[in-house]
Amino acid sequence: MTSAATTARTVTDILQPRNVLVAGMVGIGLAAAGDWTGIPWGLLGALCAGLIPAGYIEWERKRGTWGDRHVVDRTKRMPIFLVILASIGLGSLGMVLGDAPTGILIAMLALWAMTVVLLTVNLVWKISVDSAVASAVPALLAVVHSPWWLLAYLLTVAVCWSRVALTYHTVAQTVAGASLGAATAAAFLVV
Repeated sequence: MTSAATTARTVTDILQPRNVLVAGMVGIGLAAAGDWTGIPWGLLGALCAGLIPAGYIEWERKRGTWGDRHVVDRTKRMPIFLVILASIGLGSLGMVLGDAPTGILIAMLALWAMTVVLLTVNLVWKISVDSAVASAVPALLAVVHSPWWLLAYLLTVAVCWSRVALTYHTVAQTVAGASLGAATAAAFLVV
């Protein structure tokens, strides 16, 4: 493996959706509540949006359904999207019933809507989920915390580069994913 391929693999593994969502959702929960009480809500969001879907992918991988967590064949992605939608939906319901801070619930619903679009696009064209998540989280953090979070888009660019360098996606597929991810922050503008 070349040096560039090794770097790309490291970037894509470290900044995979579950890791980005764990860090991001905790930050969003903290901002939404304004104090430490938002951390458990953020952890619930991370569990439902990132950890449960990642666990499902790993379970299917161990069963031999997919070669690895990247599921490069877009025709095999439908079950993943359905698990993500169900998990985020149930997490959102739990947040409503538990009277979670509005900001974390909006973020969850924005991620749910983003997943609907990812699923729909994926029916006809392969779009980068990793790029979408790597873009959605800084956009959401910029809205709930500070515009300084937009500097984290350097990491989004790194994710997009890694996906292309590993030949999992084209430039267009990563740009489309990152653009969709950025649009999730618009959910805060309509509330």
